[in-house]
Amino acid sequence: MNVNWKGVFPAATTQFHRDLSLDLDATARHLEVLIDSGVSGLVMLGSLGENVSLTLEEKREVIRTALSASAGRVPVLSGVAELSTTAGLAWVRELEDLGAQGAMVMPAMAFRPDRDETLAHYRTIARGTSLPLIVYNNPISYHADVDSEMFAELAEERNLVAIKESSGDVRRITDIINAVGDRYVIFAGVDDLALECAMLGATGWIAGIGLAFPAENQYLWDLMMAGEWEKAREIYRWYTPLLHLDVGTKFVQNIKLAIQEVGLGAEHVRSPRLPLTGAARERVLGIIRKGLAERPKVPTAVASASSR
Repeated sequence: MNVNWKGVFPAATTQFHRDLSLDLDATARHLEVLIDSGVSGLVMLGSLGENVSLTLEEKREVIRTALSASAGRVPVLSGVAELSTTAGLAWVRELEDLGAQGAMVMPAMAFRPDRDETLAHYRTIARGTSLPLIVYNNPISYHADVDSEMFAELAEERNLVAIKESSGDVRRITDIINAVGDRYVIFAGVDDLALECAMLGATGWIAGIGLAFPAENQYLWDLMMAGEWEKAREIYRWYTPLLHLDVGTKFVQNIKLAIQEVGLGAEHVRSPRLPLTGAARERVLGIIRKGLAERPKVPTAVASASSR
């Protein structure tokens, strides 16, 4: 499959039963809603997919489920969140065998690499696979920062095709473009900076809260890509309190709670995460319910697809 590295690639959750076993049927049903809303691809087993809480066989099952649900309509990618470069490379090679169309590669987890170690990690994985890869740059969470100079050095690795830019500093987008032009596709990686990233040149969005609001999320993206900034700002102002739920240490719980509230899945999370309780839960529910009460109308074709 030829992957069009543009558009919305939601970072899908892994759905669990109440006993925290995999709920592959619920995962597939949610993916169908996302595909119907017009997304350009699916990213499974990222942070929102709770990658590191799954066994290797469970990860295989999730990818097989996503590939079956997609049935070739959109590309399926997997997060690569392993403890070592060797383990990351092994998982990427498994993805090739499973038939995935690409991967989103995080730094080696539970380690704070320096500049040379970070470059070596990405080079090793890129050279060990034919799959196209997204470099996930999130120094806040993963303690490895790939700056514009490093992306210029990595540009020779032709299958590093895109960047999920999650540093929280939108100036990075201009720095990258100034350094390497259009060598990489740039994805917005922080929900509440998506409009700012699009204005500066991002042509993709690895979205989070859009899992609960796929129609509105896609409509906003389409407006931004069409340059209809006044309409986009109007939607964005309604959406921003919800987009803020993608930021912070409880973002998985926040977004799974939103998915449950709109009837697209369940909030169950695996340890060490715990479900939201008490005042924290009520605060998030308040944001979600206010967003639902003030939900804007979007074009009928998009809205009907997301309400199945």
